[in-house]
Amino acid sequence: MSEPILNPKVQELVHGTQVAPQRSATQPKPAQGEKTFSQVLEEQQGLRLSGHAATRLKSRNIQLGAEDWERIREGVDRAASKGSRESLILMNDVALVVSVKNRTVITAVAKEQLRENVFTNIDSAVIL
Repeated sequence: MSEPILNPKVQELVHGTQVAPQRSATQPKPAQGEKTFSQVLEEQQGLRLSGHAATRLKSRNIQLGAEDWERIREGVDRAASKGSRESLILMNDVALVVSVKNRTVITAVAKEQLRENVFTNIDSAVIL
């Protein structure tokens, strides 16, 4: 019984002291007052970008400007007004699969990869 109690709740009960839970050091936190890229994007466009979508945008060299994101947001709004949950957004040379409910871009596909592609688990398509 000489080993320390590592569970903060149990330690608090046994010793009557409150211990801060251990935190994982896997993901750095932004400095006080600073926002993450995802938070800024969500505030500006009303959309979030999943890690998978961010990777796809970068690896496929898809660059979208502020006007493009505004059009995508409007497309997501239109899909939401029709009761869609998962939507395929087609705009110019890009296809995006978006979770309308969560307002999150799930993946992105460039024009070159669209040929003979099958999109599953969508219930609507918005063509911009």
